[in-house]
Amino acid sequence: MVEVLTGGNDFGRKAELKRITTEFATKYGDFGLEIIDASEVELGRLIECVSSLPFLAQRRMIILINPAGNKSLIESPEKLLEAVAETTDLIIDERKFDKRLNLFKTLKKQAQIKEFTELDERGLASWLVTEADKRGGHLGANDANYIINRLGTNQLGLSQELDKLLTFDPKITKTSINLLTEQLPQSSVFDLLDAAFSGNKKRTIELYQDQRMQQIEPQYIMGMIAWQVHILVLVKLNEKDGPESIASASKLNPYVVRKTLGLTKNLTSGHVKELSNKALSLDIRLKTETIDADDAVQHFLLTI
Repeated sequence: MVEVLTGGNDFGRKAELKRITTEFATKYGDFGLEIIDASEVELGRLIECVSSLPFLAQRRMIILINPAGNKSLIESPEKLLEAVAETTDLIIDERKFDKRLNLFKTLKKQAQIKEFTELDERGLASWLVTEADKRGGHLGANDANYIINRLGTNQLGLSQELDKLLTFDPKITKTSINLLTEQLPQSSVFDLLDAAFSGNKKRTIELYQDQRMQQIEPQYIMGMIAWQVHILVLVKLNEKDGPESIASASKLNPYVVRKTLGLTKNLTSGHVKELSNKALSLDIRLKTETIDADDAVQHFLLTI
């Protein structure tokens, strides 16, 4: 058997690999399990490994990681696949293939491919609720969405944070989320811009001061604002293409694109471009001139 695990969802791939290896070890013992980094082994040695008969075990399972890092394997993958013994299960783990190359084309024809794509925010919220229940706790849908807005969409990171929250209290609440998790700087900056664009000056200042109380320097805050404004420009100029197309073309997370579309819907292209120029100008001034950084950044936010 030859099986391929691929895709950008690292958590999903790792969970499936753990399930496969655990099932194998339970049935045949872990003596026949072997992990090989293809980028560090010559093709001839790989062929020798997959063709060898099991020793002191009924079957073997070889986990082959980083196959795309082996030039010979990329060029001649059929040599490896043809050599796999009937008593060997070959599991290939590669986060991302170049689908134009012979390696992927051959695997697609001769192996079972399981692709683990990243979940969108709705899928992640549903997953968090279900996972909390599986782990003996409770998480409401609104609080699951709050976690994602606060921490982002990295499923592996969310899983680790979920464990921490459940250890503290099986019933997860917004209070425990705020107490035990640290909001991503990007999320805080997005909230800052959201308040500024809404004309909520009081909330804008509160969010800015909250960042400063966390000892985040104004230059760093402005750098993050400039990054977010850059995304605003990309999204606004291409908003007719839809979030998935924008994310694919710009290499941005679809979740980030969808959130940004919420900001750009009431903005003109001219306004976004002007904002970009102002952000760039202030970012340069903060790095090259002696000015009151706090006043400058707050003035920028209040005059958006």
